[in-house]
Amino acid sequence: MMDIHHTNAVLAAQKKKNRFVHALMLLNILLIASSFPVGAAITHALPPAVMMSLRFMFASLLFAPYVLIRNGFRLPSWTDTSHYIIISIPLVVFFWCMFESLRYTSLLNTGALFTLVPTITAFFAMVLNKDNISRFRALGLFAGTLGAVWIVFRGDINAVVTLNLNYGDIVFFIGCLALGLYNVLIKKLYRKEPMELLTFWVLVWGSVWLSVISWQDLGQIDWKGVGLSVYAGIAYLSIFTTLTTFFLMQFSIVRIGATKASAYSFITPVFVILLGIISGMERFIPITVPGILLVVAAMVLIQRDRGGISGTRRR
Repeated sequence: MMDIHHTNAVLAAQKKKNRFVHALMLLNILLIASSFPVGAAITHALPPAVMMSLRFMFASLLFAPYVLIRNGFRLPSWTDTSHYIIISIPLVVFFWCMFESLRYTSLLNTGALFTLVPTITAFFAMVLNKDNISRFRALGLFAGTLGAVWIVFRGDINAVVTLNLNYGDIVFFIGCLALGLYNVLIKKLYRKEPMELLTFWVLVWGSVWLSVISWQDLGQIDWKGVGLSVYAGIAYLSIFTTLTTFFLMQFSIVRIGATKASAYSFITPVFVILLGIISGMERFIPITVPGILLVVAAMVLIQRDRGGISGTRRR
């Protein structure tokens, strides 16, 4: 009897804890969605690699004192360093693709394409982590993908058949592939170290790669001529949509799994549309409503999947 009560208590505590994680993921997606209009507003001011280099370096510097206070100054082992390097590469690819794509495509398209990340994540999870995808979850992934396609192509079947994607859409899709890989690599390479250490060193190595990529451009920019609003945008992206979202995503992935955490990406276009309308950068298109309903339903389906915590392996 005691064992039953103990088990029920553990399950209740886990359920309460997971509710907290799901609330954090909603906040995470809202912050991610806000990066699209902010990024679109400043993306023409600086080359994408320079923009991202500043974003990562600023986030790393802001986070460093907290990491030092919590963990002291110690360099990670070579094994841990190699993991951070590997994790940082697809992340750099995603953010470069994001800023490059926003020069050529709309907020709505990038927000809709972002909803493909859960399906991409699930595919990489099956290949790299040997995860099983239940029928319930597969149905959610299919509904989300269908909804994303509907939003991108505005419900135009002829556009789907002729695959009328622009350069920006293709670049951002490559970025989504990289982000799906990043989500799975966190789960695969995480070694129970404090989450702030993982976040910090991934940011540091991301800064390294982006500094190398943007080295020539950095010396040719008239920094005094860059508007204050651009620096403010970079600061916002560094604090809220880089540092905060990295920590929230990594925290959530190791607790509810990569597929369930990334499933929240399905509602990104809803927030992007709302923020775009509020900022005056987008207008509401009624034909996208069926797609929006599909991506919301997809997120709910995946979160209600009882097939175990996403990211765990069935033995």
